[in-house]
Amino acid sequence: MNKKLVSAILCGAMVLGTVSPVFAEEDGVKIALVAKSAGNAFFEIAAASFVETAEAEGSTVDIIYPEEATADAQIKSLDNLISQDYDVICISANDENALQAKLEEAMDAGIKVVSFDSAVNSDSRQVFVNQAGVTEVAQALMDAVYDIAGGEGQWAILSATSQATNQNAWIDAMKEIMESDEKYADLELVEVAYGDDESQKSTDQTEALVTNYPDLKVICAPTTVGIAAAAKYLQDNDCTCKLTGLGLPSEMLEYTGEGDDYSCPYFYLWDMQGLGTLAAYTSIAIANEEITGAEGETFTAGDLGDYTIVAASDGGTEIVLGLPLEFNPDNIEEMAELY
Repeated sequence: MNKKLVSAILCGAMVLGTVSPVFAEEDGVKIALVAKSAGNAFFEIAAASFVETAEAEGSTVDIIYPEEATADAQIKSLDNLISQDYDVICISANDENALQAKLEEAMDAGIKVVSFDSAVNSDSRQVFVNQAGVTEVAQALMDAVYDIAGGEGQWAILSATSQATNQNAWIDAMKEIMESDEKYADLELVEVAYGDDESQKSTDQTEALVTNYPDLKVICAPTTVGIAAAAKYLQDNDCTCKLTGLGLPSEMLEYTGEGDDYSCPYFYLWDMQGLGTLAAYTSIAIANEEITGAEGETFTAGDLGDYTIVAASDGGTEIVLGLPLEFNPDNIEEMAELY
């Protein structure tokens, strides 16, 4: 799916809480897809695939962009949705726990709840669609930090918001890996900074990190907004500190390469189109009661194949898309055409 198609699909989406539905058959599943906020390129790619998949299955999707990347803004959006006769709410959460009361209210009203990308707690959903296993993402990032730092020295994390479920899960898992394996004993995590998924704030936090820690070797930014902002700052200012994390190839193309001219040797992400597609199939299957979200249930997600619902670390259940993908100088140009 190219960027023009992404833009075309999203032109009909809801912006800042206003509704403009993507048309489908009237008797299909009616889905509300709730973003963290507007302006997140990763979400837009996943949302485009979600809409395309759901539309092909005869369903209707309204995309809701809260006014800002906060739990309060999402709660306000959810409050407006509960009375609108949706079959499913599929949400990428700004806060794991703060949405519980409102999502429980939705479920009490007969609305199914699926979370994807960033989970709500297990009491607030039927199932979570996980882009990649937490441990797998954390291990890939931790090994990248180790490799780029040469196995020793100071490093920092530039996250999104302090309440973002996915960010916190990856960060906690990275810390656990670092503490439990002697391999990482010579690496020093000096700070976890938060750019709130805002480009300017992420830039400011990057500047603060390299200023406060002149010996800093690596910044790991497990957020597409943060990594793009940090990459630009580090490269524009000829910083010796390098970067890795989770990003979009199209946004990281000019910053990814070997040597001093590039701020990012390599980074990771997953199949964003696949995540949107899997979340759509999951939402439809939940709405049609083909699955309930119980551990051990299986279903077919179109061309993606068969998936099994498994236990999640938070006591709920999840469906895991697959392993993270590495983007490096050898494949960045090709992948930037897609993402």
